[in-house]
Amino acid sequence: MKNPISSADPTGGRPKKLLDQVREVLRLNHYAIRTEEAYVNWIKRFVLFHGKRHPREMGAPEVGEFLTDLATAGNVGVSTQKQALNALVFLYNQVLKLPFGVIEHLEKPKRPRRQPLVLTKEEATRIISALEGTHQLMAKLLFGTGLRLLECLRLRVKDIDFAQNQIVVRQGKGGKDRITMLPQSLKPVLAEHLRRVKILHEDDLKAGFGRVYLPDALERKYPRANLQWGWQWVFPAKSLAIDPRSGVTRRHHVHENSLQKAVQAAVRRSGLHKPASCHTLRHSFATHLLQSGYDIRTVQQLLGHSDVSTTMIYTHVLNQGGLGVRSPLD
Repeated sequence: MKNPISSADPTGGRPKKLLDQVREVLRLNHYAIRTEEAYVNWIKRFVLFHGKRHPREMGAPEVGEFLTDLATAGNVGVSTQKQALNALVFLYNQVLKLPFGVIEHLEKPKRPRRQPLVLTKEEATRIISALEGTHQLMAKLLFGTGLRLLECLRLRVKDIDFAQNQIVVRQGKGGKDRITMLPQSLKPVLAEHLRRVKILHEDDLKAGFGRVYLPDALERKYPRANLQWGWQWVFPAKSLAIDPRSGVTRRHHVHENSLQKAVQAAVRRSGLHKPASCHTLRHSFATHLLQSGYDIRTVQQLLGHSDVSTTMIYTHVLNQGGLGVRSPLD
């Protein structure tokens, strides 16, 4: 039986597996490894859902059926269904060169309208105080600068500008760069942290390592840049690891699970009964800036939102409930 996830090689050689083709095109277009893993997983699920039929034999009706099943039987959220759709659009448009067109009768999950969870300054301080070492420093950055979790973990040494009190966020959500502030209170502890990281990097160099991942084609254009101090991660992992794409042994940045678990444990130790997370610290950063009277456009730029309407969700706390109307009971 023909493998449904294989495709004939036009050169007449050994058939190339479909998922290998997908990975190849994703890497040629410089997609992140997380996106690659997610897209490959959705394409595999799509093929298995339809009894291992090859995607060339299917089209919009089968895609719509799969996405509808995710919404109804799978009970997935809007963003999850959208990611699955993006993966299949990529497969048909970029890999198979067979656009499937418009999907009719697609059942979409309803996106619930929820207000973001926001901590008071006292609550945020309690959580941060319950953390230690590098985890505490990262949490302070999230609350003090509005960085997303991965934006914090992917900071490089050259992105920290002590002279101008700013942090440059590279390739944030949507591939956009932006600038946010560097809190004055963090400068001494961050400088001491980088001093220790530099010693670690120098030890790696002596051991024959010290190369860091560089985005896109920078590694080919500047062969020695991946050894330079400025390109190193601000928050490197404790141990070396093999890069899953290149096979090169190097030190990656701290895994996001490390900080997520530390913050969850800190929330429990602080005695808070709110489901706070790393992203809650970013929500709190935005809300407290608006409470302090900063212009919403300024907050929008610091957060990296494309549309000010996204930033508007944080204005709910300024209304103090009931659009600022004082209750007769009070």
